[in-house]
Amino acid sequence: MPNVTNNLKQNATAKPVQSQSAVEAVIFDWAGTIVDFGSFAPTTIFVEAFKTEYDFDITLAEARVPMGLGKWDHIKAVGQLDSVAQRWFEKFGQAMLDKDIDLIYERFIPLQKAKVVDHVEPILNAVNVVNDLKKQGIKIGSCSGYPRAVMDILIPAAAQHGYQPDCVVATDDLTHGGRPAPHMALKNVIELGVSNVANCIKVDDSTPGIDEGRNAGMWTVGLLLSGNEAGLTAQQFQDACPATLENARDKARLVMQKSNPHFLIDTINDLPAIVAEIEQRLRTGERP
Repeated sequence: MPNVTNNLKQNATAKPVQSQSAVEAVIFDWAGTIVDFGSFAPTTIFVEAFKTEYDFDITLAEARVPMGLGKWDHIKAVGQLDSVAQRWFEKFGQAMLDKDIDLIYERFIPLQKAKVVDHVEPILNAVNVVNDLKKQGIKIGSCSGYPRAVMDILIPAAAQHGYQPDCVVATDDLTHGGRPAPHMALKNVIELGVSNVANCIKVDDSTPGIDEGRNAGMWTVGLLLSGNEAGLTAQQFQDACPATLENARDKARLVMQKSNPHFLIDTINDLPAIVAEIEQRLRTGERP
């Protein structure tokens, strides 16, 4: 099994910062949360993989629906969407089979490996937010719907932009798989040496990622505008008028609320105030 800390041994040799916070760890998703504003790297590649392998068209909106799942499960979930399932049956005369999912997944992986670095730029103030958390002695975990083969490319690319979490868990690192189950989040807890899951925060732009945090017993923070549900590029976000942003926010909120996150914010730039609030709640005995 791959090393979930992903050769981040250099962090382990540094002198640990004495924690100043009741929050022990924040566990981040990757695309749409820390890097890749709008979560375009995985969604566009799903569209390309379906087209390349089977000459079958899916829309970007359809590719976004199951975002947050492991990529094999994501392909399966796309194939089970009513609109996609109907078109697939009309084209092939049968429902999508596991062997079809396998072939699309095998096509997806090299495409994603080739293009994931094209979307590695950190979101807004993400690196500063993360580094400020580290200065408070808060450990930084992370997990992703990406498989290890993709993460091994993404991790060093993100490090060149200044993002270096203390732990990384990929969706295929664990026997029982990823979201919405709590396994990846809890593997972070183990690797980071966290004493209580109630002292952890899971930050994600997808409902499976929020479910993951909930199922792990953590505080959960959903991101409305930087991720999958709003589907905005960084430039569109920066150029948007207040009414446009509110419409995108409302659209994302309708989906994210289904997973009952403890907090909903626009982007990671708004996270410090939430961490401070959770810290106060923990000090008064409140738990997720």
